[in-house]
Amino acid sequence: MTTAQRNDSDPTELIRQKALWMRRTALKMVYKKNLGHIGGDFSATDVLSTLYFGVLNYDPDRPEWDARDRFVMSKGHATGVLYSALCAAGYFPQDWLETYMGPRSMLNGHPNRNYLPGVETNTGPLGHGFPVALGIAIAGQITGASYRTYVLTGDGEQQEGSNWEAAMVAGNRKLANLTLIVDRNRLQQGAGTEETNGLDPLDDKYRAFGWEVVEVDGHDHAALLDVLGAPVGARDKPLCVIANTVKGKGVSFMEGLAKWHHGVPNAEEYEQAMKELV
Repeated sequence: MTTAQRNDSDPTELIRQKALWMRRTALKMVYKKNLGHIGGDFSATDVLSTLYFGVLNYDPDRPEWDARDRFVMSKGHATGVLYSALCAAGYFPQDWLETYMGPRSMLNGHPNRNYLPGVETNTGPLGHGFPVALGIAIAGQITGASYRTYVLTGDGEQQEGSNWEAAMVAGNRKLANLTLIVDRNRLQQGAGTEETNGLDPLDDKYRAFGWEVVEVDGHDHAALLDVLGAPVGARDKPLCVIANTVKGKGVSFMEGLAKWHHGVPNAEEYEQAMKELV
């Protein structure tokens, strides 16, 4: 991010404020369009807010700046929070959010780098973004570039085999410049991850593939900042951050319920949610 956006005296306060704005904005977008994935938006909000307002180096006026850190949103269905983050970071004006999922909108149901500045690669098919991020990190390793590559996947997404091919290659190449963040809310469309296709012990799986692994509260801004902002030079392996999160975080009647994977609030629920998001 740009120097002007940082708040070095209390970085977590800026991150908290941006996370609140992002949740309220994503909720409004999903409600108005009657489409979206608000539960997964809310579980990932604090991770994205920490990245964009405490960790990533970028310049929204130069989206293709060579030295920028790369962030890939592999769980591409969570566009409510991604677009809110990109807007808050200054990549496009706020009135673009009004077009969310509308005809000819640049804010599609899945992110498209051909339309929207700040999107590194098109995502949506689960298991797609992580392998692309792997390639970006390999390019940085080969060229000696200073940028870091971050990728966020859903935990249900970990059931895709392409992720494990990417994990194996990253561990073998010792890609210290690559950080994988798993949004571990333990819910996917219709059921829990462990009921669908168990992932545990997820930490041991990544260690077996040659990764350094850290578990963190995915809603604790200070803890996220410490882990995600740690210097790359302090390790010689790729980093897997298992962010333990809550689907629908921040709204009492959404938290921990699979139905809010792609549920849309009615008018009464929308008003109640907005009252809680303060």
